Amino acid sequence: MKKLVTAIAAALALNIAFAAELEGVKFDDQVKVGSSDLVINGTGVRTFLGKRYVAALYVTAKTADASSILASKGSNRIALTLLKDSDGKTFGKAFASAIDDNSSDSEFAAIKDRVAALEKNMIAMSDVAKGGVVLIDWIPEKGTHISINGKMVGNVIPGEDFHKAMLKIWLGEKPVQKDLKDSLLGKAS
Repeated sequence: MKKLVTAIAAALALNIAFAAELEGVKFDDQVKVGSSDLVINGTGVRTFLGKRYVAALYVTAKTADASSILASKGSNRIALTLLKDSDGKTFGKAFASAIDDNSSDSEFAAIKDRVAALEKNMIAMSDVAKGGVVLIDWIPEKGTHISINGKMVGNVIPGEDFHKAMLKIWLGEKPVQKDLKDSLLGKAS
C-alpha cells in the first residue's frame, strides 16, 4: 500500500511539472531563458497540408494580448516540436516569408540582412526529423537564439526589431495561422 501511495504521489508530481500536453507533446509549465523565469502562455498546432508542429509560447507574465507580448522588454520563447519530418529550407523560407508578411517595407528593410542570415542558417541545418524541437529564445541583452534539438543554429541574431518580427510570425496581424495565434494567447477553447 505504501508503494502505491508513493507511486501516485510521484505521478501527481510529474503531472504538475507539465502545464500542457498537445498531440502527445508535453510542455513544461515554466522554463528558464537566460536569467528569466518564464511561464507557458499557450499552446497550439500548426496545420498546413496536415499537422506540421506543436507550438508553445513562454513569457514573463501570462496575457491574452499580443500587443503586450510584442511590447514586452523581457525574455520569451517559442518552442516548436515537429509532428512531421521537415527540412531547413522549408523552415527558412517559411520564416522569411512570414516575417515579410508582418512587416512594413521600412521595417523589413531594416532587418533584411538578418532575415537573410536566418534563412541561410536554417537552410544549412538540413533535415529535422519528426519529434525535433526548435527553440527560438529572446534574451534582451544578447539577441535571438535559435536551437534545434539543443544545438545552436548559426549565430545569435541581434536586435529587438528582428525578434519582434520573428514573434509576429505567430502573433502579428497576419499570423501563419489565426487559430494558432489564438491558442498561443490562451484564447482557444
